Amino acid sequence: MALPSYRANQPADRPVALLPLSDPSFYLDRELSLLAFQRRVLEEARDTSTPLLERVKFLSILFSNLDEFFMVRVAALKQKLASNASDGAAESLERIRADVQRLNQEAYGTWQELQLEIQQAGIDLRDYTDLNERERGQAQAYFHEVVFPVLTPLAVDRGRPFPHISNLSLNLGVNIRDAHGVIHFARVKIPDTLPQIVTVGPLNKSGLHVPGSMQSQPPMIWLEQLVAANLDALFPGLEIVDVAPFRGTRDAEVAIQELESDDLLESVEEAVWQRRFRAVVRLQVARTMPPDMLETLVDNLNLDQRDVDYVEGPLDLSRLRALGSLERPELKDTLFVPFTPAGLHSKSDEDIFSVIRRDDVLLHHPFDSFQPVVEFLRRAAADPDVLAIKITLYRVGRNSPIVEALVNAIENGKQVAVMVELKARFDEESNIEWAKALEAEGVHVVYGLAGLKVHSKVALVVRREGERIRRYVHLGTGNYNPATARLYTDLSLFTANEQIGADVSDLFNYVTGHSAIHEFRKLLVAPISLRSGLETRIRREIEHARQGHPAHLILKMNALEDVTMIHLLYEASQAGVRVDLIVRGICSLRPGVAGISENIHVRSVLGRFLEHSRVYFFSNNGQPEVFLGSADIMGRNLNHRVEILFPVENRKLISLVRDTILETYLTDTRSARSMRSDGTFVWDRSGEPALDAQAQFLNAPRKP
Repeated sequence: MALPSYRANQPADRPVALLPLSDPSFYLDRELSLLAFQRRVLEEARDTSTPLLERVKFLSILFSNLDEFFMVRVAALKQKLASNASDGAAESLERIRADVQRLNQEAYGTWQELQLEIQQAGIDLRDYTDLNERERGQAQAYFHEVVFPVLTPLAVDRGRPFPHISNLSLNLGVNIRDAHGVIHFARVKIPDTLPQIVTVGPLNKSGLHVPGSMQSQPPMIWLEQLVAANLDALFPGLEIVDVAPFRGTRDAEVAIQELESDDLLESVEEAVWQRRFRAVVRLQVARTMPPDMLETLVDNLNLDQRDVDYVEGPLDLSRLRALGSLERPELKDTLFVPFTPAGLHSKSDEDIFSVIRRDDVLLHHPFDSFQPVVEFLRRAAADPDVLAIKITLYRVGRNSPIVEALVNAIENGKQVAVMVELKARFDEESNIEWAKALEAEGVHVVYGLAGLKVHSKVALVVRREGERIRRYVHLGTGNYNPATARLYTDLSLFTANEQIGADVSDLFNYVTGHSAIHEFRKLLVAPISLRSGLETRIRREIEHARQGHPAHLILKMNALEDVTMIHLLYEASQAGVRVDLIVRGICSLRPGVAGISENIHVRSVLGRFLEHSRVYFFSNNGQPEVFLGSADIMGRNLNHRVEILFPVENRKLISLVRDTILETYLTDTRSARSMRSDGTFVWDRSGEPALDAQAQFLNAPRKP
């Protein structure tokens, strides 16, 4: 499979002195680059070659992503603005507002198109007003049986203050007129504990709808429309004057005061609690909301009119993910069974440690099963020769078999140490619960390092083998979460390499103790050696190019925004190094600028699975190096997190990563988009037949 042909390995015709790092024209705006990624997600929802319910899923993902964008990115800019350290924050907010407005218009236009298609496919999602008399009776029965007992109307008057509007909650604003003709405002929260899309049909004895067949799918309606149509049950004797939905998004960017606290767990718990009461940064309202009601909300939530998003359609279309549970396989991606190497199978007679000892094993998830990772820890927990297990946990998920294996290890007398990162954004509460549960079982739990977030994905098993001690290591680009391992593309390595094992031991001493280690044998570790390790290898490629040798970098990551590293990549391009960047999300680098970045090509791959693997390839004049890991090229990853990049040293595995995995991404003509120097992306759909990288990985033959 040939790589795309373009001019490379040649210095620019008109060498240009590199601009100062502070020159803003050198870089693309981070927030707008992230919004450009959201637009690519929207394009996936519009792609008619994708199964219908998968397109609906992409639309729901877009709205979920936008929620996080406001909670984190917009909130951070507003904090800067409030602190008078704006640094262009006001201008950024104006650009963001304009871009989000366009994106919302396009997204709701896409929803209108998708709604027609799902109706044609027999999925009857409609407005409450379109129900016939029999259907309305069934819907009202569900309301009184299931919904009404959960609702709590909150009126606002002199004795009842304006209620707290919880983050991302969907609400109805209601203007009610009393017997004296006075109009009051009330708020009704739509319960998120109930299905947001309600099936209309007869109820069984439990008050639940009797499911329909695939051929006779009953109609469905939005929950807030059902509540709005039955508000007289909540306000008897009062006149309902106006009803309009609204939704508030709060600032979730809470700084954890860990350096001033003696107890990190307590600090994180306090920060999570404070997050509930942070300022509202966005108010989404129906376009039809009356002006007086909007004024009430804006005043009580201390908002600017520019923080109001007007919506024509249902609020919070992230709720469309519920349609994914419909039994309509013909409207979804084809199911697949991940491949498991024979020696790593749970039913394998071969000892998993002997498999790893014989040779390094590389897995490409989700095409290769994540189960061997679980099995590795389960076997270690039960093996009488295993003395200790150490692991970092960032996002674990619910009902975790990983945690179950660690608890079993403790019960079997192993030493178990777990580094639980409490500061994993939006997973803090879950991680606090896991940390407490593990501690209660006798596990040595460390909560993190002051000032640093531990983002590394690594597990160490220490085993007695005859007269010696051997270390077995699993290192990955993704979390120890079997659920997300089925949805994200990641790479993981099993190895018994002695130097890597020694490095991992030193790494755990660093994060669990007060080790002041300054050097590792094989691993690149942030904030100690990762930045310098990458810089050294990029400069080596620059030197190879200047000496007339072929020089090539292929870097795959989620985000690229570190100014110093971008500057170095510009220098590499000017020297004639061919630079291929595969960047899922944010990319602040400008490719294809004459005399600056002509030899840099950026592409973004979206598809069925979320691209999450980080791969760093250096051609090194015929002696290629490959590093995998958890780190993106962002200031936070290189300076403020404990990250690792680990080497792939087996020549066959290097070839697998370079010639099969990376080259497939570089020749994708179905899901990939190429980036222009202005930050926009265009489809790479020139190849015939189209090549879909993820489909290629799914269908690739595997060795037994």
